[in-house]
Amino acid sequence: MPEMRINNGTAALHVVTHGVNRAGATPIVLSHGFCASTQMWRDNVDALARQRLVITYDMRGHGETSVPLVIEEFTPELAVSDIVAILDELALERAVIAGMSLGGYISLAFHLAHRDRVSALVLVDTGPGYRNEDGRSRWNRYAARNAEVFTEKGLGALPMTPEVGTGTQDPRGLALAATGILPQRDSSVLDSLGSIEVPTLVVVGADDAPFLSGSKYMASHIPGAELVVIDDAGHAANLDQPAVFNRAVTGFLSKARV
Repeated sequence: MPEMRINNGTAALHVVTHGVNRAGATPIVLSHGFCASTQMWRDNVDALARQRLVITYDMRGHGETSVPLVIEEFTPELAVSDIVAILDELALERAVIAGMSLGGYISLAFHLAHRDRVSALVLVDTGPGYRNEDGRSRWNRYAARNAEVFTEKGLGALPMTPEVGTGTQDPRGLALAATGILPQRDSSVLDSLGSIEVPTLVVVGADDAPFLSGSKYMASHIPGAELVVIDDAGHAANLDQPAVFNRAVTGFLSKARV
């Protein structure tokens, strides 16, 4: 489980690799959710790494990634560019791009900007954003509330959910991520779903009510996408039912031959 620092401008990304790069098996990059870290994949990496190189990292404002605490360093575009920096540093032309919640949205944004570097997509308990301005405004108010509570309460505002785990967090970074990365400006990611041509797996917990309809929408609008709804699982389906999740992802990647 080698750990490394990969620089992207002024950001020093905390990156962890699992397994080895095998011929015929495309590496997979796992992006975590808001308030989480590389630790949220703890029950999944061993199973996935039996087939291929697995790369996890801490997003800006999260975990052990170091970035200047100024709002200019926290944008969706920079979050996307961090994945580019990881692939370039590891000399990987393409990868399976996977993410949970915020990480899933960033994975879709990465595909929109760099589709030539994506072999497949795995979208976990996430959504594609909003075309409706009212829906986007509600989401952005939610993001602003998150920034406020982390500024006011510090780590006392961390949710007690499985994906948050025990990783190191800085509430100042989480507040900036909520302010700069979490909000949505337009419907470009949602509008891109119909143009996705790579194999895509959508995974969602049956009890993850806020993201269940969005997951079904993605699966119905991405050509050829496969939808897996995991029973007895909530927003962190990969942790609530890790064995089921691991079988779904490894099976999908084997079938897709990536």
